[in-house]
Order: sequence, then C-alpha cells, then structure tokens
Amino acid sequence: MKFRKKPVEVEAVQWTGANCFEVFAFMGLAHEPHDDEIDEIVIPTLEGDMTANLDDWIIRGVAGEFYPCKPEIFDATYEAVD
Repeated sequence: MKFRKKPVEVEAVQWTGANCFEVFAFMGLAHEPHDDEIDEIVIPTLEGDMTANLDDWIIRGVAGEFYPCKPEIFDATYEAVD
C-alpha cells in the first residue's frame, strides 16, 4: 500500500546561530544569554532531547511538540503559506 502525508500547516523558525532568544521564545522556554554565537542547541522532543545544528528548522508539530528538521528535508516537505 502507498500512503500520502496529510496536508498540515506547522509553525517553524530556522536556527541561524544568532537567534537564541527567538528560538527559545518560539518554544516557550527560558534561555540563558550567551556572549558568543553558538552552533547547536538542544531541543526537548517527545522522543527525548535532540540537537539542532546551524540552519536546522525548529518545528512546532500538530500536538504542540517541537523537533529539529534538516533544511533539505524541510524544503522537500514544507512550503510557505500566506
């Protein structure tokens, strides 16, 4: 059998290395300020902590959960909506 992913809209923010406050605010988490840019962050997910690297997208799923997604997978799976 074949299956198609149901169309669903998600909210997401791309991790740039310089937008800690934006990413953590998006997830509703407190964030300690850093003096330097960092290149990875830990995302608490339903499956446990996952690491998001530079340029990864942080997605809020349909149940309000968060998870990182590689840019090439994000681009192949999602498109911008108005």
